[in-house]
Amino acid sequence: MLAVNYSTIRNKLKNYCDEATDNNQTIIVTRKAERNVVILSLEKYNRLMKIVQNAEYLSMLDRGIKQLEAGKGQKHDLIEADIDE
Repeated sequence: MLAVNYSTIRNKLKNYCDEATDNNQTIIVTRKAERNVVILSLEKYNRLMKIVQNAEYLSMLDRGIKQLEAGKGQKHDLIEADIDE
């Protein structure tokens, strides 16, 4: 992880973008008043987003399991769908 001030990034943006994509670096761009931002590759961003989505899904499953264990579930008959080809 690299921390670079805004002026340096502005002058060498291509180099830091290459660091993010080619070397899988995360770059923190430091700015005034702690308004920092992060530069990372799209690949790394997509991995992080998948992790977040998976965590949200697992949390939803956990809530459902707890509801079932608390007797708050409902029983339904399985309905077969007619598929015409």
